[in-house]
Amino acid sequence: MTFFARFNRPWVHFIGLGILLFYLQGVFFPEPKPTVGPLSESRADALQQQWFSSVGRLPTPEQQARMLEAELDRDMLFQRALDLDFHLYDTVVYQRLLLNMRFLQMSEGKTDQELYEAALEMRLHLSDEVIKRRMIQVMEQYLLAANPPRSPTEAEIIAEFDQRKEELRRPERYSIEHIYFNKEREAEADAIIATINEQNLTPDQARELSSPFLPGYQFTGQTPDQLARHFGASFVGNLQKTDPQPGRWVGPVRSTYGLHYVWISELEPSRGATLDEVRVQLQRDLESRAKETALRNSVIATRENYEIRR
Repeated sequence: MTFFARFNRPWVHFIGLGILLFYLQGVFFPEPKPTVGPLSESRADALQQQWFSSVGRLPTPEQQARMLEAELDRDMLFQRALDLDFHLYDTVVYQRLLLNMRFLQMSEGKTDQELYEAALEMRLHLSDEVIKRRMIQVMEQYLLAANPPRSPTEAEIIAEFDQRKEELRRPERYSIEHIYFNKEREAEADAIIATINEQNLTPDQARELSSPFLPGYQFTGQTPDQLARHFGASFVGNLQKTDPQPGRWVGPVRSTYGLHYVWISELEPSRGATLDEVRVQLQRDLESRAKETALRNSVIATRENYEIRR
């Protein structure tokens, strides 16, 4: 009997035909995909209201579409996490369900495990927003572990540095001391300033003529933003208009609080950053961008396993 003659049997034909039919059934009549969406009208309205509350205007049609798509992705990731039983092994979910059961006053005479199992039977995990956020977070970590972002190369760090040189410039830094005149003493400012100049008083000596100033009187190596936090943004603009130079008094300079006579101890001009100074920041930014891209690609791939109803 030849090798091929062995397959010339009715039972072999029957098995082969069954395998073929099973394959064709999977091709032409696949299992339906799990569905996600559509969002209810009330949820869509709530999203729009959240946007309005944070931005102060209604979203454009394009922004509305992206917002709805992001919410459907959240639902999909939550459903996928439940399909993988992640909620059954998460301590945050466990503690949250116990808290909910105690809030519902259903804990009397039951152990924590009994409470937890009862909460699952009541499907409380499906309607709790804290649990949903936690499961989405776990699912995102799972997707990133399966598709980890690539670490940036040295060439990419250098290219990012070249592209962002202007943004990464080091701002000027001021080291200053000041004499403060509150609003009640502003009329005295000219006379006191004249005394300081005539007697050639040092900042330490002149400080006795100052009104109390809670943030202090001496500030070292401060950027304009840092000075603005102490004196207000108007002070920085007014100070820069005086053409400050090290070793000189300038002013009076008006701030949010009153007038200031300012001694410029040191002034470090703005300069370009070196690569070594900003390497950690650039690497962190590139890694964050790569993480976002990897996660977005993983979410897009996950959509292929679901029927998304918009």
